[in-house]
Amino acid sequence: MQVYYDIADFKPLQNAIVTSGTFDGVHLGHQIILARLTETAQTMGGETVVLTFWPHPRMVVSKDSQNLKLLSTLEEKIAYLRQNGVHHLVIIPFTREFSELSSEEFIQQILVETIGTKKLVIGYDHHFGRNREGSFEYLQQHAPRYGFEIEEIPRQEIEHITVSSTKIRQALLEGDTTIATELLGRNYTFTGIVVKGRQLGRTIGYPTANVQVAENYKLIPADGIYAVRVEVRGQTLGGVMSIGFRPTVSGTNRTQEVYIFDFNDDVYGEKMTVELVEFIRPELKFDGLEALKKAIDADCVAAVAALKKHS
Repeated sequence: MQVYYDIADFKPLQNAIVTSGTFDGVHLGHQIILARLTETAQTMGGETVVLTFWPHPRMVVSKDSQNLKLLSTLEEKIAYLRQNGVHHLVIIPFTREFSELSSEEFIQQILVETIGTKKLVIGYDHHFGRNREGSFEYLQQHAPRYGFEIEEIPRQEIEHITVSSTKIRQALLEGDTTIATELLGRNYTFTGIVVKGRQLGRTIGYPTANVQVAENYKLIPADGIYAVRVEVRGQTLGGVMSIGFRPTVSGTNRTQEVYIFDFNDDVYGEKMTVELVEFIRPELKFDGLEALKKAIDADCVAAVAALKKHS
């Protein structure tokens, strides 16, 4: 997949099959659009082009941008789109100036002149241009004038739940890994650097890796205990993760700490990716370290069972 961080670097294609959107999480609904994009390109003998925006538009134009949490970092989004077989990914820097482009200007300047679009494939209720004025109906009306076809993918549902990044975010904030996994089409992950904590886990036989996520906009799921898989040093290992404030030991900062089964390496300063497999229980305050240790014993048993179930 060719990645363009500046749209000026893109040379118009002879037969570009295009879609556009924020693609946060590249969830199941997005994957259906991408599959249709690939299928259309194969039929028409063309190349697939995904137009996306960074930062996320809401980070630029929304009043609550500080509270926005995303399912994927830019690096993760690029990786997911690559896995879906996209030929060209154009990352358009989203600025206030760009947000003022009218739908007419977006079509003419971006889709026609820069990309050379022959067919545009979009998802249900897709809008673009200043104040989201552009719509499927607008495109249907004007596309023939610009020489490209337009196709809308109908609303996608899983068990009557509309697939959207918003619903996935809400599920994760409620600790509902089952719904999040169904809608994403995979387990939710986040990546961070292992940093030193208070190292209290060592005193009860459960040394943990404290995973610090650099991107403050990356969504961290609800507080609680989770069965997880981690990727570190090229290995994929099972474990138990605690997300929260560690009330038993009077913690004051929210942390993500994982106890990795059968693993004793020193990985401070190294990158670790955590894959949420199953929510086990809420975070609780126990009456001392011995009670906490017994709870972790039970959490490990539950995590092993969950990992086996989802292997």
